[in-house]
Amino acid sequence: MNATATLATGKRVLGQLRHDPRTVVLLLAVPSLLLVLFKYVFYGSPQVFDRVGLPMLGIFPFITMFLVTSIAMVRERTSGTLERLLTTPMHKFDLLGGYALAFGAVALAQGSVSAAVALGPLGLTVQAGVGVVLTLAVLNALLGMALGLFLSAFATTEFQAVQFMPAAVLPQVLLCGLLIPRDQMADVLYWISNVLPLSYAVDALVAAQTTSSLTADMAVDLLVVAGCALAALALGAATLRRRSP
Repeated sequence: MNATATLATGKRVLGQLRHDPRTVVLLLAVPSLLLVLFKYVFYGSPQVFDRVGLPMLGIFPFITMFLVTSIAMVRERTSGTLERLLTTPMHKFDLLGGYALAFGAVALAQGSVSAAVALGPLGLTVQAGVGVVLTLAVLNALLGMALGLFLSAFATTEFQAVQFMPAAVLPQVLLCGLLIPRDQMADVLYWISNVLPLSYAVDALVAAQTTSSLTADMAVDLLVVAGCALAALALGAATLRRRSP
């Protein structure tokens, strides 16, 4: 892995994002606006927002990075940019590392903005510290990015890339414990949720609301999310070929 190539890739991806203001608004502003919307949707039941508000800080980066990365990678495949890059001495992991670096930085900015809104004007509390929330936000963003890289290999158009969202993202959102605690689901759904990485991220964020220090269970949750992100990156590397299909 070449640090220069990785940094150059990260700089290129950030440059592309900087020249796409609509994507910047999607990544930085929309999550905070949705949190505000949720706050007032449950205005008459504030305990509901108190329960789901903090986990949403981890879910938003996962969803937005999956969308942006899958579409961006399909665009690079169809335009020939990816094929040209892979015919150079650049290694696959230089490319993936650059994407991870760029979107990790974006996730940190996104999480910081959303956390400032949620923990400030919206009144959410986190006992374990903002650092745990931001760490999970970045890990979830990298997981969404890696899944987007992997599944983009099976799409030939940007529209097809978006179609993977109901199959890869929405089931995790429905089963992660955001809508209802996982132990209250049907047994089969509970066991399925146990193999979905977003479930562990939500578990850690829920625990962060009431636990003042990083517990062993929270550390395991963090490691599971990080491990799944690395596994998805490996799958993403497997789909990067020297020649376009």
